[in-house]
Amino acid sequence: MSGIRGKGGTEGSGARGGGLLVAGTTSDAGKSVVTAGICRWLARKGVSVAPFKAQNMSLNSFVTREGAEIGRAQAMQAAAARVEPSALMNPVLLKPGGDRSSQVVLLGKPVGELSARGYFAGAGAPSPGERLSAGREALLGTVTECLEELRRTHDAVICEGAGSPAEINLRRTDIVNMGLARAAGLPVVVVGDIDRGGVFASFFGTTALLSAADQRHVAAYLVNKFRGDVSLLEPGLEMLRDLTGRPTVGVLPFAHGLGIDEEDGLRVSLRGAVRESVVAPPYGADVLRIAVAAVPLMSNFTDVDALAAEPGVIVRFVDRPEELADADLVVLPGTRGTVRALEWLRERGLADAIARRAAEGRPVLGVCGGFQALGERIEDEVESKAGTVAGLGLLPVRVRFAAEKTLARPVGEALGERVEGYEIHHGVAELLDGAEEPFLDGCRVGSVWGTHWHGSLESDGFRRAFLRRVAAAAGRAFVPAPDTRFGELREEQLDRLGDLIEEHADTDALLRLIEEGVPEGLPFVPPGVPGGTP
Repeated sequence: MSGIRGKGGTEGSGARGGGLLVAGTTSDAGKSVVTAGICRWLARKGVSVAPFKAQNMSLNSFVTREGAEIGRAQAMQAAAARVEPSALMNPVLLKPGGDRSSQVVLLGKPVGELSARGYFAGAGAPSPGERLSAGREALLGTVTECLEELRRTHDAVICEGAGSPAEINLRRTDIVNMGLARAAGLPVVVVGDIDRGGVFASFFGTTALLSAADQRHVAAYLVNKFRGDVSLLEPGLEMLRDLTGRPTVGVLPFAHGLGIDEEDGLRVSLRGAVRESVVAPPYGADVLRIAVAAVPLMSNFTDVDALAAEPGVIVRFVDRPEELADADLVVLPGTRGTVRALEWLRERGLADAIARRAAEGRPVLGVCGGFQALGERIEDEVESKAGTVAGLGLLPVRVRFAAEKTLARPVGEALGERVEGYEIHHGVAELLDGAEEPFLDGCRVGSVWGTHWHGSLESDGFRRAFLRRVAAAAGRAFVPAPDTRFGELREEQLDRLGDLIEEHADTDALLRLIEEGVPEGLPFVPPGVPGGTP
């Protein structure tokens, strides 16, 4: 392989690694999957590669070893690249707290709340304490510095865009799509989801809505989720090249079971989201049914992926009390709005249904915000500013929200097994008398369990021990499979993404873009952005 150095070739040498930006015609076009796939493909070739996303809007986040909070998608891409996740890989993270505001996490640390209008408007002075209100333009320097640091220490950096680069109403303050591409001199591959239909129009329209300066960076297209005979698509790809002067560098087939960490819990379908293991039948005589309450502002719902990976475990997201009737375990997941989630549980009758379950000795698990909701009382002058609010009263816990967020990677023991997890919360839990058993940093009373630890169920021995306790309490003849290893299953998924790129993309063309940068002579596609700006 020419041009790109072997693993670690740029470390300490002052050289600058190559780069590529993966944009999309829409949200959910497949940018995260393609970015992860390219990272895994390069890593398997011995290339030192890192992922990067300048700005991410997500309620699914992760804590790095240095205690920085980043999007889970970037942590997953780092795993694909076989490197340790870092705050450099996601310098700006927006965590929605409602329809109009988000918490802004800068370089892994929360720095305040800001409305969408305030963030996108770019008003204010860019002093250190007021950097948020300075808008996204003031963050471009930080973003490009992080990217350049990664390029100094890696042979290649694969960047992921956000939404669509043709969001012309937001272009002036863009730091994640064409704004980043131009600032860092990156070639751009635009991904389109053909399963939605209209992919040719999406490619052409995306390009034609960009300014001439932006279009100079759009180097190629990549079709995602194709079903059928590729030869039937080829005439359209040729016509697209004639119209735009840009090649299509791959047609990725539709692939089932690529359940990588998603960015936004707000997009979970309450009716259709069913995560079910199809790898193998139940190891024992029974299946185990798990219902996850789809609370507002649900965060880190990826916690239940490890449960769904177990043969015979069926996981579904629910929003009605009758859907709890046949559940062997109910999970209250994390949320960016614990008080709002409590209101929602009560309005929908789920709070009463959960209380009845607890009284009957049927298992309930609360994680982070769900753990807080199970307690006796919440004092919140930080997140909701609602003051003192009664919890569900199922665990002897009082929660006080602190201004400083806890970000940690704890290691401990529960049910006789080693457990690793990560913590992301403002709520500080005080355990009162009445707990029957400590449970990580939380507790158990009867069949009700609570902890702040995300990711704990990814620890295989602990997950099996916990499921055995759940099955016993539920009266199910369910037996966890002894050989399910969640880490290995995730690695297999990441290898499948690498296979998609290696087998169905023009990897020589991708390498040229990464090594050589923006191609010369790419034609302008009229009309361009109205007014010719920016």
